[in-house]
Amino acid sequence: MDTSKFYIDGGWVEPAGTARLGIVDPANEEIFAEIRLGTREDVDRAAAAARRAFAVASETPVAERVAWLEKIIAGFRSRLPDLAMMMTREMGSPITFATERQATVALYHFEEAARVLAQYRFEAPMGAGIVRREPIGVCGLITPWNWPLNQVASKLAPALAAGCTVVLKPSEIAPLSAMMLAEIVDAAGVPAGVFNLVNGDGPTVGEAIAAHPEIDMVSFTGSTAAGIRVAKLAADTVKRVAQELGGKSANIILDDADLDAAVMAGVHACNTNGGQNCQSPTRMLIPRASREAAFAAARRAIETIRLGDPQDKATTMGPLVSRAQFDKVQELIQSGLDEGATLVAGGPGRPADLNRGFYVRPTVFGDVTPAMRIAREEIFGPVLSIMSYDSEDEAIAIANATPFGLAGFVQSKDPARARRVAERIRAGRVYINGAAFDRSLPFGGYKQSGNGREFGVFGFEEYLEVKAILGATA
Repeated sequence: MDTSKFYIDGGWVEPAGTARLGIVDPANEEIFAEIRLGTREDVDRAAAAARRAFAVASETPVAERVAWLEKIIAGFRSRLPDLAMMMTREMGSPITFATERQATVALYHFEEAARVLAQYRFEAPMGAGIVRREPIGVCGLITPWNWPLNQVASKLAPALAAGCTVVLKPSEIAPLSAMMLAEIVDAAGVPAGVFNLVNGDGPTVGEAIAAHPEIDMVSFTGSTAAGIRVAKLAADTVKRVAQELGGKSANIILDDADLDAAVMAGVHACNTNGGQNCQSPTRMLIPRASREAAFAAARRAIETIRLGDPQDKATTMGPLVSRAQFDKVQELIQSGLDEGATLVAGGPGRPADLNRGFYVRPTVFGDVTPAMRIAREEIFGPVLSIMSYDSEDEAIAIANATPFGLAGFVQSKDPARARRVAERIRAGRVYINGAAFDRSLPFGGYKQSGNGREFGVFGFEEYLEVKAILGATA
């Protein structure tokens, strides 16, 4: 793979500019690859190719689009170990997790898109005519580094299935797995121009995509601040904007739950992927009387985390993605200490046995109050805040007292009680008692956690326009 090129109009091409960026392995802080950074000219070229290809893609029969997806799925499966290792190198995901979750969940999105497409009804009679759903057009996809393939796949798969064409900008921090996926898409025989990839940073390539007059929709995953910027740029051309933004999810452990099991599971969920997850349950709400028992369970959970070389199959937590992310998390850990939270486990600095790499000690704070920074800001690292409540109503109020609303978690031995609490949480997705991931259910946020939905039929319909044809019959 020639990492210096972009994939535009069915081939790997030389970028317009000459700027380069080294890709750093966060486990050893060494540059192991280099990409070119794109320009507005590259986005123009990709958007023009996508616009030309839309005339073909939008009219391609469903069976043929299903065949594209099936070939991508086959290619993805054959290269899954390579894709997993690339994510281990570019963003520090432990190889076991990268294989079993990072790469495998990305594959799920292509499988789900093929399933949805094969049975979807694009038109139906209604009133005095029919309602028809058609592909929206050229879609700009801007994706983050924390789940480099999953977030690409959750957008790309339904866009292709819907008959749209795509200009993708993966994160410049972790772009290499997306470039490998571009090779898979190319080998699948998807027509030229249907899929295009331009590497670059947000202020240049990301903003060019968001503002581009030839792009009909932009789907963005990242921080809330960046999402606001994307939406403002998209407004001038009245694009559809779908966004999955920040989170500060609450995990309400009710007084009838198995406290030890719930706390330990909550700690591990918060530390998954090094805590670099938008829906991580970073605020654990416990009954005030359970303080000491919860702290003890949290310490036991932290002791089971194996932090180290992400290429070691036994490692359960690797480094954070970058120096900038490491510094941000260290600052927030220090703020917890400065503002008076109780340090239950972990703390500032690297682990004593790791003198290089962006490794952070998995950290738990107790006695956290809603006014503290660690309770308000998205940390995006392995830091858990334990907060106490005196009543169920207070717990729900604390859970909802945030500008975010991506996810929520409820633990109770009484399923009906857990359901009632889940219905009162203002978030787009709520997990009860450790419920498993489901690729068919919608994912997306309330409030400043975004708009629109991904996954399954809800994600598929984000890429469709609705047309009423009056006087027509089915």
